Amino acid sequence: MDKKTRDKKGKAMSCSFCGRNYNVVKRLIQGDRNVYICNECVEACYTLIQKDNEKTSKHLTRKMPTPVYIKERLDEYIVGQDMAKKVLAVAVHNHYKRLASEVTDDDVELEKSNILMVGPTGSGKTLLAKILANILDVPFAIADATTFTEAGYVGEDVENVLLRLLRDADFNVTRAQQGIVYIDEVDKIARKGPNASITRDVSGEGVQQSLLKMFEQSIVNVPPQGGRKHPEQQYIQMDTKDILFICGGTFSGIEDIIKKRIGKKAIGFGAKGDIADNKSTGEILSEVKMNDLIEYGMIHEFIGRLHVITSLMPLGRDDLIRIMQEPKNAIVKQYQKIFEMENAVVEFPEDTLVEISKNALERKTGARALRSIFEGFMLDAMFDLPTEGKGAVYVVTPDVVTGKTQLMPRKLRKSA
Repeated sequence: MDKKTRDKKGKAMSCSFCGRNYNVVKRLIQGDRNVYICNECVEACYTLIQKDNEKTSKHLTRKMPTPVYIKERLDEYIVGQDMAKKVLAVAVHNHYKRLASEVTDDDVELEKSNILMVGPTGSGKTLLAKILANILDVPFAIADATTFTEAGYVGEDVENVLLRLLRDADFNVTRAQQGIVYIDEVDKIARKGPNASITRDVSGEGVQQSLLKMFEQSIVNVPPQGGRKHPEQQYIQMDTKDILFICGGTFSGIEDIIKKRIGKKAIGFGAKGDIADNKSTGEILSEVKMNDLIEYGMIHEFIGRLHVITSLMPLGRDDLIRIMQEPKNAIVKQYQKIFEMENAVVEFPEDTLVEISKNALERKTGARALRSIFEGFMLDAMFDLPTEGKGAVYVVTPDVVTGKTQLMPRKLRKSA
């Protein structure tokens, strides 16, 4: 064996991947620090990459869920909010169309329409995003805007949201670049007023500025290990042109801004004050415009990249009753399943559900209040269920909800 077949240490050169010797393969390509790869391993890697690209192309051309199908799946888990469901269904369907159009050779280029959802707390913004993640075949990532800070300060970089998308796609960059990102609590990064801040706002206006480049087409360097703790890491470049961004926020207090705009004084005999005074909170939120969001504290460039703005309605008593019963993961069904696993039965009469909905409305946190209310009056029964509740029947009455009485099994009662 001559010198050409040995490295500097005199060791015979072989492929670092398959281990075959220099004399067995046609060609051995040298990398850094005596690392080699043979021509057969290169061909195998190329074949695998081509198969991945073919799978992506077939997926985009064959699978395209219709807006009706997407909305029907959302209806299985979420009560009401029909307008928001339609907006999301159309946006996701068009997102698939855009990706499919890139597979075919066509001169017409379809542009994406990013979405902003505005609605009170507990109205279902985050749940809509989570259910979408379950029914879609594209990579999906959910992030909280409150954790982000401007580059160079303590906190998460905005690029980390793309890292989550990469992880959901098993670090397949091609698939990740066709995914959907939901950013929650975007109202928390609003600046304190419509005017630019004199001081640096690193967790507000600074974050909005950092997100601008991602919302439209740009090449973003994504740190595979996240954050700035590993400056030696090699960045992964991602093109955000085909990534659909959906944002959600409560925007608490924006109703007053909308009222000021639409609440013009009525003129003439029999006038009844401001027009806005006769409208409900849901009706007022449905009239939200771009200028209202700018006055709230969002910068022009940020809102301008969210092309579709939809509002979610506050939940009423009937909505909360339906939420407790109808969805696949309804809280009543969950408790019935838990009791069924212990060979017991729990019943929630209609008047009990009405009482629970009243308590939830008083807390003013929407559907989020339901879980805490149930946990409160079900605690003692759940504690005794595995030991004393087997084969028993529990009936939850309004007095149990209000705390006047304790939930007790009908067949197995504690001895005096």
